[in-house]
Amino acid sequence: MTEAILLTIKLAGLTTLILLLIGSPLAWWLAHNRTWYKEIVNAMVALPLVLPPTVLGFYLLLAMSPQNAFGAFLKENFDVTLPFTFEGLVIGSVIYSLPFVVQPIRNAFEAIGRAPMEVAATLRASPLDRFLTVALPLARPGFLSGAVLGFAHTVGEFGVVLMIGGNLPGETKVLSIAIYDHVESLEWTEAHILSGGMLVSSFALIFLMILIEKRWGRLN
Repeated sequence: MTEAILLTIKLAGLTTLILLLIGSPLAWWLAHNRTWYKEIVNAMVALPLVLPPTVLGFYLLLAMSPQNAFGAFLKENFDVTLPFTFEGLVIGSVIYSLPFVVQPIRNAFEAIGRAPMEVAATLRASPLDRFLTVALPLARPGFLSGAVLGFAHTVGEFGVVLMIGGNLPGETKVLSIAIYDHVESLEWTEAHILSGGMLVSSFALIFLMILIEKRWGRLN
């Protein structure tokens, strides 16, 4: 039980960190780009919101398989096999939780408007300086919301992690899979403990996000 909890926290924490790193520039691009294909990229980012997790997990499993081009490339050049590994879970989790991090950050960037960036430009701040010293601090609520949502969503994953990782104790058996195992084995007490813990932690994370948004609203 403890092993599954620690593995889940590790997966959610690492996934959230990666999503913040890759989601921030992507959200900035979506908020400010005016090219015709921007909405195609936006639709691809949002796809996990409507795509069944098992479908996404199935195609990711196929893509990672050594029998396909991407998986074969990793195997031949780096001797890396992703299916049924923790690394594979991280990749799947990043893709599956991407819209839950990108969308709040994008909304925060759009809410800033152009005026603060234009003022910084008149003070001869470089584009990178404007992004780091103006955009990021003003968009902080979006980053906090995105981090909370990304972490919570990763903790609650089931279909994607089951398809990609299977059920390997200590490697891919996260909380949602452990709960399924306990229910399947009619171990109701263990299932109640894990499910109740996830319910309380999920409520706490959402409540924290609401408090962050309300506090930031008062400051503005």
